[in-house]
Amino acid sequence: MNRRGSGVLLHITSLPSAYGIGDLGPAAQRFLDLLADAGQRYWQILPLNPTFPAFGNSPYQSTSAFAGNTWLISPEQMVADGFLEPADITDPPPFPVDRVDYPGVIDYKNRLFDLGFERFRERGSDHRYEDFAAKNASWLDDYALFVALKEHFAGRAWADWPAAVRDREQEALENYTAKLAERVLRERFLQYVFDRQWKRFKDCCRARHVQVIGDIPFYVTHDSADTWSNPGLFKLDEQKRPTAVAGVPPDLFCETGQLWGNPVYRWEAHREERFSWWESRIERALALLDRLRLDHFRGFVQYWEVPAGAATAQNGRWVDAPGRELLTHLARSRPCLPIIAEDLGYITPDVREMMGLFGFPGMRVLLFGFDGEIAENLHAPHNIGRNCVAYTGTHDNNTVRGWFEHEITDRQRDLLFRYIGGAVSAERVPGILVSLAMLSPAETVIIPMQDILGLGLEARMNRPATAKGNWEWRLRPEEMGEETMQEFAGMTEVYGRS
Repeated sequence: MNRRGSGVLLHITSLPSAYGIGDLGPAAQRFLDLLADAGQRYWQILPLNPTFPAFGNSPYQSTSAFAGNTWLISPEQMVADGFLEPADITDPPPFPVDRVDYPGVIDYKNRLFDLGFERFRERGSDHRYEDFAAKNASWLDDYALFVALKEHFAGRAWADWPAAVRDREQEALENYTAKLAERVLRERFLQYVFDRQWKRFKDCCRARHVQVIGDIPFYVTHDSADTWSNPGLFKLDEQKRPTAVAGVPPDLFCETGQLWGNPVYRWEAHREERFSWWESRIERALALLDRLRLDHFRGFVQYWEVPAGAATAQNGRWVDAPGRELLTHLARSRPCLPIIAEDLGYITPDVREMMGLFGFPGMRVLLFGFDGEIAENLHAPHNIGRNCVAYTGTHDNNTVRGWFEHEITDRQRDLLFRYIGGAVSAERVPGILVSLAMLSPAETVIIPMQDILGLGLEARMNRPATAKGNWEWRLRPEEMGEETMQEFAGMTEVYGRS
């Protein structure tokens, strides 16, 4: 990212599709072509890991830090690969075009997956599947068994499973692996299908010279294959329940702090095994993605630890983390670490120092730029440095238009109008902020697709601290035409980013 370029933030689930959710099918190729033809170098997405209704369908609360989200599997591609017949997918339910109906999608795709798995079994040996299963056995075996056990134990959290299974006693694991062999194989098959389709998609991205930027959450979920298969790497008690959980301390926006609930790492255990779990995690991510945005980068220096069972995050404490040691270890075996550090919020000098040591670009968000002393605000366009990635907003923000119509304060509006030289309508504000980001000194600019389209509150992707209605927004098919990107393509050329 050492030369001017730009791209678009749009998760795969937000693509159009007849099957209820964006996937790796024809719409992914069409959007890739749209980006490339508009001179874009980057397509940023959210985490690719599995999502489940129990976690609000959030890609940041997953049952695995290694597995792929099988709801992104394209039915058309399953037909092309011989796992489905054309007739199997010709009559999908009448899914909404602008939102993801997760319950409907899960029900429908599971029926297709059952058909595909049956045909996979009928076809017999498949050397490509065997190669995938062998290459990824270090995470795939545990994850597939975890999924089968979750289903067998009626969705209960793994800490509530029978003690022998919870504690991974060898005899119990062997017995359940045999008992649930069919379900385990089905999950391995689906991960193989995802991997096959994703690699095909990435080959297309490489051919069009578009890099894919993905997200790596700092923490993992307690009820995940990661903590079940590696309990010693997390602060858990004898019953495998967290003794401490993650969050952030009280601040001006939340007087009780934020209690995330993820188990925190036992960093001494990671040191003892030479950070092998983290190395495997980054290696897996870089096998799928070109660049990684490390979420909550602050946690690699210090993290807020709250005693398990606390009602709020108020009574936590800051704990040092060996981020420099970890990242140095990762850097030794790689020519570069293509990482973007999510450095939003209160960031201390030691975090900035570590970012500088490794040369990681940080983030600047224009929606945060029109507040306080704008002359010194780091997110104001004129203060954005070269070695950073500038955004109008992120997946956690309102859209620019939604912010202007529903959230902006009188002072922020006054600062914005003074900054741009006069009052403008809500319709014009998204285009103006996109232009300000594109002309900024930042080497890289990423714009959410909602802001390119000038969409409002209805197109917001996520509302932090809310449990329902998130991760559902989708592009309408008519928003995938060439005219959609014409103005953005013009800015890309004019501001030297093509």
